[in-house]
Amino acid sequence: MSLLSLMGTLPYVPAPRRLAALLALVAAAAACGGGSSGNVATHSPSPTTSEASPRVSASASATSASPSPQRVTQPYGVLISSQAATSYAVSLIGVDGRVAASAQTSTPPQVSCANAAAALVSAPVSTSDSRVYFMDAQGVVAFLAPNGDTGRATTVPAPSGSRRSMFAVSPDDRRIAVIVDDFNASGAATRLYVEDLDGGANHLELFSENGAFTLWPTGWHGTNNLVLAKVPSCTQGGGPFCCGPLELHVVDPANANRRFILGNAGCVIAGTPSPAGVVCEDTANLGATVLNWTAGTVRTFRIPGPAFAYISPNGSQVALVDNNGTSIQETGRSMAGLYACTWLDDGHVLSGGDPQHQPRLANVTDGTMVPVAAQGDCGGRLPGGL
Repeated sequence: MSLLSLMGTLPYVPAPRRLAALLALVAAAAACGGGSSGNVATHSPSPTTSEASPRVSASASATSASPSPQRVTQPYGVLISSQAATSYAVSLIGVDGRVAASAQTSTPPQVSCANAAAALVSAPVSTSDSRVYFMDAQGVVAFLAPNGDTGRATTVPAPSGSRRSMFAVSPDDRRIAVIVDDFNASGAATRLYVEDLDGGANHLELFSENGAFTLWPTGWHGTNNLVLAKVPSCTQGGGPFCCGPLELHVVDPANANRRFILGNAGCVIAGTPSPAGVVCEDTANLGATVLNWTAGTVRTFRIPGPAFAYISPNGSQVALVDNNGTSIQETGRSMAGLYACTWLDDGHVLSGGDPQHQPRLANVTDGTMVPVAAQGDCGGRLPGGL
């Protein structure tokens, strides 16, 4: 996330039920090996030319032109509603728990592998340091800013029942990395390219491969490090966390040369990363490791059992989420019934939800919570750089 969403193409599952699927992730990770090397794709699918028509509500009026991106001066969380409906909403949540802006667009088609297994894809959103970007059913990528500015940004190869384009926009809104997956009985044919967000110039075809593993474009660490997640292509399991990211690869966005690998089969990625790095877990030995962006170990700690683990933007705290709620590992503070899915800043976490589970924003210092008037799972944060 974006942050790297674990929702995939499967229907939204409230956090309390997602935790039960952690054991399936551990089993999947133990069976996973390394990916194969790839070669540059020899052709480029033509992007769609349809127009984006997001429906927007915000404190400021939406604009039809494309204003210059303005880096946010305060953080926002992103909630993305269920991908099971024909349309979905993207909402920007401030540190006061209020919805600053929201937009709605058509949902990309559900994707499956040829053998009827579910295809694993990331959520159709990405964040920069100024905007959230979101894709519609035709492959049009639109943007939404906290002040309500919205418009069309670019297009990617149109999704279908066997194809999905996934993307990550650079923090400065200049470049976009796109993974195009064509799913089949053997997994997926994966293609990676990077180009200018505005107009598609400086297009680079960087990587392609076929097989049981694919990649998700997770985000950018600065503007010269692209972060990709290694993920199984397909799954027969249940729950959105059954086969999530196994490793994070930090690569050169000019040639896809791999610089660092974060995580492995023995220490599986346990939550979305932040500018400070990511947490991986060795659940067999009840241990967790905080990794920085050069794959260095920052610290280790014990865990009582499998849990989602989210590191704060400055790296000083880790939010552990299990069936009981959220606890802050360094302080021991617990927030029962709150199932966090991202940090907004170093003092606030956001939980997702649905009609039965109200999303909430929590202050991790005193444990106070406020309800959020939106639904969905976390889709990242602004500023969006890792």
